[in-house]
Amino acid sequence: MKKALVFPLLCLSLVNALAAEGDTPQTGSVPTALRQLSNSFASVFEKAAPSVVVIEASQSPSQSVSGLPSGLEFFFRGPNGAPYRVIPETGPSPDAAPSIGSGFIFSKDGYILTNNHVVADASEIQVKLQDGRRFEAEVVGTDERSDVAVIKISAPDLNVALLGDSDALRVGELAFAIGTPMELPYTFTSGIISAKGRTLGLGGYYDEFIQTDTSINPGNSGGPLCDVEGCVVGINSLISGINRGVGFAIPINSAKHIADQLIAKGRVSRPWLGISIASIEEDRQLQKIYPTVKQGVVLRGIEPGAPAQRSDLILGDVITKVDGKLVQVSADLQREILGKNVGQPVELEVWRKGRTLRISVQTGEQPDKLVRASTRSSRGNRNVPLSPPNQAPVDPSSTGLTVSDISLGLLQEMKIQRKETSGVIVTHVEPLSAAAVAGLELGDIIIEAAGMRIQSSKDFDSAMKETDKQGGILLLLERASQKTFAILKP
Repeated sequence: MKKALVFPLLCLSLVNALAAEGDTPQTGSVPTALRQLSNSFASVFEKAAPSVVVIEASQSPSQSVSGLPSGLEFFFRGPNGAPYRVIPETGPSPDAAPSIGSGFIFSKDGYILTNNHVVADASEIQVKLQDGRRFEAEVVGTDERSDVAVIKISAPDLNVALLGDSDALRVGELAFAIGTPMELPYTFTSGIISAKGRTLGLGGYYDEFIQTDTSINPGNSGGPLCDVEGCVVGINSLISGINRGVGFAIPINSAKHIADQLIAKGRVSRPWLGISIASIEEDRQLQKIYPTVKQGVVLRGIEPGAPAQRSDLILGDVITKVDGKLVQVSADLQREILGKNVGQPVELEVWRKGRTLRISVQTGEQPDKLVRASTRSSRGNRNVPLSPPNQAPVDPSSTGLTVSDISLGLLQEMKIQRKETSGVIVTHVEPLSAAAVAGLELGDIIIEAAGMRIQSSKDFDSAMKETDKQGGILLLLERASQKTFAILKP
């Protein structure tokens, strides 16, 4: 059904409902139900709009390369993701128009919530209120991962937005947006909550979104998404194309928690375990490797020095619960951990080789940037195979993988810091082979395969026979002093 038909039909259904109760409106008069619906929509705008602000973020000429206001660059991109250039390569005009976005006042002290991408790299920020007043704003704090920013103005008699409860939202509820789309201030649009908990896979910088079909366009960024009471339930942040009826808002409960930290200390502290995970439900190969486990996330990597490294967790564990709450997919685990405090102990229920274990781990503070070890710089040309003794080639037609027993001399030759000689070392990966697709690299040390501890190439040969039975095997690896895993499927 086209969106344009939704609200007329809604009104008609309300009128019919009243008619069924014997309250049929007179011919030529405005139907009572329609008037009530119209008044309720207008009331939402009247409650929420005074707290909404128009944000003009000016950038220095060197900061803009596309010729578009920076707030629009996100929405106008070429096939390769790069911004379209609408000006000569010599650079923008010194008097380029500022980026236009939205925000809303959430404190009498003049604190304003908006998106990070609205004010990022701005050299000057101007805020205009609905009553026409204009003020300079300062950035209190920004958080790139959540795309939340807090700015502040000094002004008397401010109208403060009422904040709702985004956790209590139901799919199908009415939703309203107020913002400055296409530089048209205080534009009011309506729709419904289309979905909750949307994870968009945007490189790990964003958490979960509210999805809405409420019309959101460039310039709405940072403005409020409101419920039928006029309370803010989200910050409008992303759209999928223009006028497609698919928009995304940051839940206000998450945004308020982030804003409180930005005001208090100018940055956001997030709890973390320091693990990389994969969902069984979303990975067919994991389903074959763990045929008896229907849900949960597999622990596939642990960061050096992370809280998980100080616990009893091991690679290949399947985390099924956090403090008694079920974990079905990766987003469930991330949500539960992000809901904890830094330093708070949590109990993980873990499936390990047919047994259910309960493992305690204390959250740490997620570093701003993870420094990951690289295995590439110290090993030269990774496509050149070594020719050590006791080499055990595996049929290239099935895996494209060659491994060898480990010796101290071989470790020294490959510049790998390791005292133990247990396991096997990858000495060649055939390009475009199953091993290459699995992400195996020259110098990887395989310490476990198909649940079997690997001491030598003989053990590895035995484990490889399980590939025919399972359609793939799980390999536990050491790579540059880190542990991770790969799924090898012939």
